[in-house]
Amino acid sequence: MRRPRSLRTRLVVSSVALIAVVAAVISAVTTIALHSYLLGQLDTQLSDVARRAAGPGPPGVNKPPHAADLRFLTMGGQPVGTIGAVVPDGGEGGVRHGGISVQSETTAGEPRIDARRLTREQTGALGQVPLDGAPHSVDVPHAGGYRMISQPFDGGTLLVGLPTAQVEDTLSTLVVVEVCVSAAGLVAAGIAGAASVRMALRPLRRMAQTAKRVSALPLHQGEVVLRERVPEQDTDPRTEAGQVGAALNRMLGHVGSALAARYESEMRVRRFVADAGHELRTPLASIRGYAELTHRGGEPVGPDTRHALSRIESESRRMTDLVEDLLLLARLDAGRPLNTRTLDLSPLVVDAVSDARAAGPGHRWRLDLPGEATLVRGDASRLQQVLVNLLANARTHTPEGTVVTARVRRAAAGGGVAVQVEDDGPGIPRQTLPHIFERFARGDPSRSRTHGNTGLGLAIVRAVVAAHGGEVSVTSAPGRTVFTVRLPDPDTEPPVPDGRSPAPGERAAPGRRPAGAQGQPPAPDGQLPAVD
Repeated sequence: MRRPRSLRTRLVVSSVALIAVVAAVISAVTTIALHSYLLGQLDTQLSDVARRAAGPGPPGVNKPPHAADLRFLTMGGQPVGTIGAVVPDGGEGGVRHGGISVQSETTAGEPRIDARRLTREQTGALGQVPLDGAPHSVDVPHAGGYRMISQPFDGGTLLVGLPTAQVEDTLSTLVVVEVCVSAAGLVAAGIAGAASVRMALRPLRRMAQTAKRVSALPLHQGEVVLRERVPEQDTDPRTEAGQVGAALNRMLGHVGSALAARYESEMRVRRFVADAGHELRTPLASIRGYAELTHRGGEPVGPDTRHALSRIESESRRMTDLVEDLLLLARLDAGRPLNTRTLDLSPLVVDAVSDARAAGPGHRWRLDLPGEATLVRGDASRLQQVLVNLLANARTHTPEGTVVTARVRRAAAGGGVAVQVEDDGPGIPRQTLPHIFERFARGDPSRSRTHGNTGLGLAIVRAVVAAHGGEVSVTSAPGRTVFTVRLPDPDTEPPVPDGRSPAPGERAAPGRRPAGAQGQPPAPDGQLPAVD
């Protein structure tokens, strides 16, 4: 496939090609004009030579016997190589005789002009010249190009010719000069054009740099302050580049307004979730308490009442779990600092698998741990929750008898620690896989939970891992599903959460502000209002 050329290259090539066409046209016109001019001069000189050769007096008048003599070839007054030939009246028999002037030397070494007789081949070529008194171009064998003219005299017609070698040499020299000058001009035009186009495209390059900086901003999350703009010098509406720059600035302004509106909407939703969760905790705790108190009371109740109370207690517990998950996600979204310390992941994995074995005795649980400690820096309770959620996900989404393996591996130098939860269950549907870590995501019925759930377990996993500066991924196929959590080394600097102001010595990401109400600083410790 042909690689596309840059705009600068296309402009320079187009300019040079245009100059080359103009130079070719000028050179061709100049050459043709000079050729016509030189031939005109040669024809004038040829006419003079022919009149002198035919002798004085008007044509058709009786001339002296020497009028048709070819001695004029040796008398001078015309260039060396002049041809003279006699054609009898009526042109019968063609050219009778002819000669060509040549330069030789005397015995004393002085130059002189002699006449050499034309060969039969040469006289045959002269016989093709029309006897109309007009100049004609003829190619004389072994002599080159000639301009020939006929001059009548008493008893016949005299043919006189002058060589065109000088004209051809002049034109050849002109063509060489034109080619050299045009080539030098094209080289100079290419260099000057490249420099001028580079300067002309400088505003576009600055716009491209602005667009590149904007594309590098994390616009997908947090509050984005889009300060990047095209420099004012590149927004002059009188120029095409300035019009593009002004339009780009207007577009960036609209995008910034849209991002600010989006962030404000997100903050309102987060505040609502936090406030709602906070307010629901107390009535849910009261409902559960009254339900448990009713169970402990001595008053006799019917089976329907006992069933209703058990359902109230079960659903209140489920709603409490949902509220706790929502509050945890709200805290993580707000960037609440984690209680981090250096810890070994292996004991956490052992405890999580032990709890999972007790909750799912129908599954086969396996551990694959390294021989050495796998140290990371993190919040032990949050990392424990990550492991519990991953193992619970494997337990509730796979049938009994499924083998679930929890594996811990230290990656290459500087690669951190990887924790994997693998099962040989039916796998995750392909259409669900890209959305598996979204909040309230559900798989298809073949992997649905057998009991109530919040749909936030894997979303919490991703949020907690991201708060630790790590990442979580999943690969799935029938018979093998693997969730992989990668955590950085303990000496790696933890990331600055989006929801709090940078600590001393930290720098916030460019183009972003900490989460919080627009135009106001975030709440203390990165907490959202009404989140405890």
